[in-house]
Amino acid sequence: KVYPEKTAKRRAKHLNVHQAGKSDCGVKSNIKSIPGVMTIRGCAYAGSKGVVWGPIKDMVHISHGPVGCGQYSWGSRRNYYVGTTGIDSFVTLQFTSDFQEKDIVFGGDKKLDKILDEIQELFPLNNGITIQSECPVGLIGDDIEAVSRAKSKEYGGKTIVPVRCEGFRGVSQSLGHHIANDAVRDWIFGHIEAEGKPKFEPTPYDVAIIGDYNIGGDAWSSRILLEEMGLRVIAQWSGDGSLAELEATPKAKLNICMLPFHE
Repeated sequence: KVYPEKTAKRRAKHLNVHQAGKSDCGVKSNIKSIPGVMTIRGCAYAGSKGVVWGPIKDMVHISHGPVGCGQYSWGSRRNYYVGTTGIDSFVTLQFTSDFQEKDIVFGGDKKLDKILDEIQELFPLNNGITIQSECPVGLIGDDIEAVSRAKSKEYGGKTIVPVRCEGFRGVSQSLGHHIANDAVRDWIFGHIEAEGKPKFEPTPYDVAIIGDYNIGGDAWSSRILLEEMGLRVIAQWSGDGSLAELEATPKAKLNICMLPFHE
């Protein structure tokens, strides 16, 4: 009753009283978030940048689109990590292409090209870069894959990963998790034996922790217990994780899945 008329009309479908004997209360749910509107559900971008890719500490993650999404996702999760900011860790830094109206009209590929050059100049110790696409990038059809391939070649084979995680693609964060993991499969696992990378020496006790984002440092406890058992944790996805650990994951003898929340 206290809602304004417009809001009350929209919320009416989401609020109801459960009655005895009925299977549900008839509320409308599981619908897509509205692009540009902050909701409790999050979006595909939030699932990719905030959950899977963002905690990987030695890579730079670009929020490619308007500044709002990057600002909203900046430091909103307690993905603890060990490292020196700007040297071997970039989790607490925010990189955005800050799309403006002219970028929507004329495309943002040239701007992305320039940003990648600036990152290479300012943070040359980063081990890789991801491009986390926001809604406008998908709507105007920017070819972030072509830019990624060209700049990777220009930088001598550097890992640059385009992630098609535009917010409108998913009902909630969940599809963003899938999109991010598909990007790991397609752009990381296929380039493991790249020239110049140290050779991986396997053991019979190699395991990977999958699905723990080290929120509050909980993955550290799991890792300690596993290592005290005599196992060697070669990868941690993705809290306090690194590009090298992502690359090593297919060599694990066992993947241990942690499910701290809906997956």
